Amino acid sequence: MSEVIAQEKFHCPNCGADAHWNPSKQALVCPYCGTFSPAKRSDAGVVVERDLADALRNAGGDERGWQAEKTSVKCQSCQAITVFDPEKVAQRCPFCGSAQLVPYDQIKAPIRPESLLPLKIPESEVRDRVREWYGNRWFAPNALGARAMTDVVKGIYLPYWTFDAQAHADWTAESGYYYYETEHYTDSEGRSQTREVQHTRWEFSAGQLDHFFDDDLVAGTRGVPLPLLAKIEPFPTTTDLMPYDPSFLAGWVVEQYQVDLSQAAELNRQHMDSTLESLCAQQVPGDTRRNLQVSAEYQARSFKHVLVPVWLLSFDYGAKHYQVLVNGFTGKVAGKYPLSWVKISLAVFFGLVAMIIIIALMNSRR
Repeated sequence: MSEVIAQEKFHCPNCGADAHWNPSKQALVCPYCGTFSPAKRSDAGVVVERDLADALRNAGGDERGWQAEKTSVKCQSCQAITVFDPEKVAQRCPFCGSAQLVPYDQIKAPIRPESLLPLKIPESEVRDRVREWYGNRWFAPNALGARAMTDVVKGIYLPYWTFDAQAHADWTAESGYYYYETEHYTDSEGRSQTREVQHTRWEFSAGQLDHFFDDDLVAGTRGVPLPLLAKIEPFPTTTDLMPYDPSFLAGWVVEQYQVDLSQAAELNRQHMDSTLESLCAQQVPGDTRRNLQVSAEYQARSFKHVLVPVWLLSFDYGAKHYQVLVNGFTGKVAGKYPLSWVKISLAVFFGLVAMIIIIALMNSRR
């Protein structure tokens, strides 16, 4: 994972200190004198969808780099790549906590983001949500709930790719229709019996469908597990994206993608193929189906590189490392946490006791 500190500085109009984006105020706020001012907006004012074929031919286009000098290091433990301003010093990996960092030189500057979701959930609310989430983890150790771990929560913008496409699919399949016949048989006691036996009649079927994929998401992160990230989705990129503006990132950490445009486009194609197959399967008539074949064509494929806000809680408990994520726009929480085997053992014990009591009561009524 690559990480970059927001490069552009935004000075407080009152005291001149660096102002930071404040989610609760939805404005730039000076951490020293408290003065806040509206964030500057991009002159473009429009979120642009870029032609995918052109971008792939041009290796992503010319919109690259963070337009500032930077230093990069690579974590030898989790392989995360952290990019930061030269005056900052990286002592530990922000995602796994390892101190094994070595200098890293990027071969090519990354594509700049096209748009972003502004961070809306403030840190104070995140702490409350995390404490509540921990409180509902019944099998977590008591010490975990008491500490709540919220002293290490930090806001990060994660990279995503979004893809649009107009799809057309032709499909063929064999449709199965159930029918029943009466069957005569002799049971184990030699008596004649009848029963209804299900059979399937197969018929050829075919059809077609058109479907528009709007902002199909592919995560570009390597620092957080994708299954965990999926649990705090969706990110409302179809309705709430803002044109990229560095003022939204002032004072916050941004992850640089490690899934490049070519890889993301292939993952998107696989996802669209799977989705179309599922949609076609729903069109097949009858009670069952087999030998579904789908031929898909995609037109007007376009993409955006976007940033989405996430609050990250990363901590060690015992010998293991855990992460908890909070959607910085919706507040949804998901994470991993240690288990208390004492609590689990007690739950199993009391469950067995309850089962024995129920069986004893049932036997006593006979």
